[in-house]
Amino acid sequence: MADVIMVHETGGPEVLTFEQQDVGDPGPGEAMIRQQAVGLNFIDVYFRSGLYPAPNGLPFIPGNEGAGTVMALGEGVTGLSVGDRIAYTGPIGAYASERLVPADKLIRLADDIDFNTAAAMMLKGLTAQYLLRQTFPVEKGQTILFHAAAGGVGLIACQWANHLGATVIGTVGSAEKAGLAKAHGCHHTINYNEEDFVARVAEITGGEKCDVVYDSVGKDTYPGSLDCLRPRGMWVTFGQSSGPITDFNLALLAQKGSLYAIRPTLFNYIDTRANLEAMAADLMQVIVSGAVRIEVNQTFALKDAAEAHRALEGRKTTGATVLIP
Repeated sequence: MADVIMVHETGGPEVLTFEQQDVGDPGPGEAMIRQQAVGLNFIDVYFRSGLYPAPNGLPFIPGNEGAGTVMALGEGVTGLSVGDRIAYTGPIGAYASERLVPADKLIRLADDIDFNTAAAMMLKGLTAQYLLRQTFPVEKGQTILFHAAAGGVGLIACQWANHLGATVIGTVGSAEKAGLAKAHGCHHTINYNEEDFVARVAEITGGEKCDVVYDSVGKDTYPGSLDCLRPRGMWVTFGQSSGPITDFNLALLAQKGSLYAIRPTLFNYIDTRANLEAMAADLMQVIVSGAVRIEVNQTFALKDAAEAHRALEGRKTTGATVLIP
């Protein structure tokens, strides 16, 4: 029997219940894995609260990434062996000590990447990869603004953007998070609880503003993010930790400089096995090289998932958080 976190009804962290469930044998194309670590992400909150509907309805097991060891393989699986160390992102159902996963979602880990790092790197690291390397390919000499720079995606993306040669400006919510962001690639930090981030961006850039703004905050940073862009700059909105944007006015893009706006999501970028493998290889290369460090700053027991959600929603976490089954 596997330990799992189940959601029977959507709501606050209290709806996360610790239970046991029979995993069963892997079917064709599946692998059964024993998980050593499970990644915590804000998208888990969206599913738990009902903001995003669970793919197969209620009840469901939340979680979109994990790392562990292959324990059994179903019919037709090639390229994997029992005992392989793997990591994955998607499908939903990661809050478990054991689970079945489509084998084509699994990525073999480099030998020097540990399980906690692996569980924390897939969704957040692959998100950073598509943001910086595909949605708006960052180049040397450009200036970027990254909101929530001390968050899980932010710490990875700011290091990576710095490595690519960009000037990196990051917004944070405290002096402690400012220090963390500066230690992970930010050239400039802005405490949006104490400063007007739009005015500070203009000051930092000498009025030139940014080539791109990466925004996972949503309501609290709109429409200010648009005012941080130079003409024909791009606003990449990829999350809504402060709440959804409900009054988006398309005409603002023209008024503020013929701006571009895009709302991407990871799962449209890893829609084929070839894309997943290429993105994961790019991610692991910058991690193994030392250009990007994955900071797992909080761990919780799987049974304490509700406590972990409260910490995440209360903005009391920095970097990555993993659940340990």
